[in-house]
Amino acid sequence: MDVLQALTRTLTLVESSTDSAWSHTPAADVAEELRRAIAALEAGKGLDRRGLALLFAPTGPIQEISFDNGWGDEGLVLAAAVDEYLAQGRKPRPR
Repeated sequence: MDVLQALTRTLTLVESSTDSAWSHTPAADVAEELRRAIAALEAGKGLDRRGLALLFAPTGPIQEISFDNGWGDEGLVLAAAVDEYLAQGRKPRPR
């Protein structure tokens, strides 16, 4: 699964989800951030990689929303696809 597929599927799931009591970010705000990321990818523009990493981080908004709405296992698979994409863009730090 590529990152665009992962983001699109996550958006579909988030849009049908309720807010999580554990997340400080409402589902509607998460959906908007996902829409911006998808639009940037489709336009060939750069992504807010840090913001995307925070959305998909363990105990981040998407994980909390996914667990509270019954799609936690799929959420972990989607997060892994996003993590793989983000890892490809990391540059080694100079020593």
